[in-house]
Amino acid sequence: MPIDAILFDKDGTLFDFADTWGAFGRNVLMRLADGDLRRATELGHVIGFDLEQVTYSADSIVVAATADEIAATLAPHVPELTQAELVDLLNSEAATAAQAPAIPLLPFLEGLRQAGFKLGVATNDSEAPALQHLESVGIRGHFDFVAGYDSGHGHKPGPGQLLAFSAHVGVEPARVAMVGDSLHDLQAGRAAGMTTIGVLTGVAPAEALLPMADVVLPDIGHIPGWLAKN
Repeated sequence: MPIDAILFDKDGTLFDFADTWGAFGRNVLMRLADGDLRRATELGHVIGFDLEQVTYSADSIVVAATADEIAATLAPHVPELTQAELVDLLNSEAATAAQAPAIPLLPFLEGLRQAGFKLGVATNDSEAPALQHLESVGIRGHFDFVAGYDSGHGHKPGPGQLLAFSAHVGVEPARVAMVGDSLHDLQAGRAAGMTTIGVLTGVAPAEALLPMADVVLPDIGHIPGWLAKN
């Protein structure tokens, strides 16, 4: 069945995960530890982040979880802050994180729109930072729909955001492709009845994505060519 709409995950998909979120992880941990490198390193272990290498493990909770979920994981180790305060800190740091596009996004998205595709973003990030990230690289206006985990549609791996996009643009789920770098993205796509496209600009290897993906591509730039052949 032809594809008429494409829904993108944000982190690790539109933006390269390691290049974008390494500094964020270090900054958050150093703030939580009040500059104590040893404590920051220990907190890094809690969320799957290597402070010295500035890298995330493939199973890091930061890769696909919501700010609420990350805060809940950190909360027992940071008793001086409430979970709500942790969420606020995560969101404030996320909003200012410099975004590293996985590919040149403007020509890519303009090409898709000119080809007639409806476009959206579904992220487990909060909606406000997500909108700021898209604005920061000049692509907010290219999307018909943007949803965070706090936008009222649930979060991935649930299909709520995806079905909301489908309804918003008037395209049945079977004619939508969900694109993401994590199993959460692809599981949500399968649950919504969509085509699933995995990309390797996050931390998950191809073999981890293949069970839930109709195809795994190096990055989103390969999507038009793949769609043209299918």
